[in-house]
Amino acid sequence: MVTSQHEGLTKVATFDPDHTRHMLLALFDLPIPKSGEGRLASPDLSEADPAVCRADGALLYGDGEDKFGIIVETQRAPDKEKPYSWLEYIANFRSREKCPVCLIVICPKRNVARWALRVIETGHPGLELTPLVVHSGNTPIITDVERARENIGLAVMSAVIQSEDPRFNAVISAVEKALDDLDPKIAERYARYITVSLEGDAQKEWEKRMKAMTYPYMGEYAESLFARGKLEGKAEGKVEGKAEGEANAIILILQGRGIPVPDKMRGQILACTDEDTLDAWVLRALTIESAEDLFD
Repeated sequence: MVTSQHEGLTKVATFDPDHTRHMLLALFDLPIPKSGEGRLASPDLSEADPAVCRADGALLYGDGEDKFGIIVETQRAPDKEKPYSWLEYIANFRSREKCPVCLIVICPKRNVARWALRVIETGHPGLELTPLVVHSGNTPIITDVERARENIGLAVMSAVIQSEDPRFNAVISAVEKALDDLDPKIAERYARYITVSLEGDAQKEWEKRMKAMTYPYMGEYAESLFARGKLEGKAEGKVEGKAEGEANAIILILQGRGIPVPDKMRGQILACTDEDTLDAWVLRALTIESAEDLFD
């Protein structure tokens, strides 16, 4: 099952290709063109149907002979199949775009990062793959607002990857101020993605700050957080009531963001009583672009 954190981190890394370019150049020595267009590429890296080969995200930088591809994978646990599928992703993307391709694996957990950093032997002499991993050991702790403004992609990633560091509050203080320099719509999207990427106490602290802030980018996002808290709090202590409260919160968040909720989907949401599913839907409702995406 794709978790909210998995979705959030992937979107942090693919939402704005130019911010991601700046982030990756700060973390790794990559030949990404420093100018020219950066754009989303199709993450469907299948050779042909019915085989399905789909990465979490894909970016393409530059044009013509100056192109460079990035495959983005978010990994929350070791997966014995990935050393095989990652090689397939690279080969298919490289063949499709006729350009060099690099694999970036985002690992919010240290033990998973250690697993992902292992060299993948292909069996062919001299041909092996060492994934480039974004993890707490190589992601800087950014507490300076100016530094966060200079590389907002890296600052947002730092806020999620370093969520267990004692300086976490200083990191998110820098991020929330740096976001205020962006277009409010872009800043709001980053704020939502940070929410779904964080977990536990770190997520609660970020939400608390977002409710208290008065930055222009807060707008609908703050309203959706208040609506969620109000409806969940109303149903606290009752299993059936909590499920109903979360279902209503999902609908309210979507409507507050201007996303239509057809009657059929409204019925599906209200009929759900599984708390884990509803918890995931509440967070997903903060970032999706259509009601249909809730069920993907």
